[in-house]
Amino acid sequence: MSDPTKAVMGRIGWIDLTVDDATGVRDFHAQVAGWKPEDLKMGDYSDFSMVASDGTPVAGVCHARGSNVGLPPHWPIYIHVPDLDASLEACRANGGTIVAGPKSFSGPSRYAVIRDPAGAVAALFQAAEK
Repeated sequence: MSDPTKAVMGRIGWIDLTVDDATGVRDFHAQVAGWKPEDLKMGDYSDFSMVASDGTPVAGVCHARGSNVGLPPHWPIYIHVPDLDASLEACRANGGTIVAGPKSFSGPSRYAVIRDPAGAVAALFQAAEK
């Protein structure tokens, strides 16, 4: 994920692809998009950070394991919000649902996966305070 301390609230900060076979799909996107995969250790397996030709990490390709277990194959975007709990409350109040989370990310940062009233899935991300 991009540096959360430099996040602009309301902007999309990252995208991940979550699938059962992240290794096979990693190779597909490396060939099609020209991304270079880098292993991201997740305990007993690796997910992948996909890096553009200029060296910039641009996306993740993740196994539907660990914190992603039970998620359908999708490319969730991560939208930066200042208060995850308030955004989740607003999600519910406005016809959305919480699919997963909230969960911790790299210490005190947190995220949750939501579904909007149309059925589209996205993630909300609250960076740790500086």
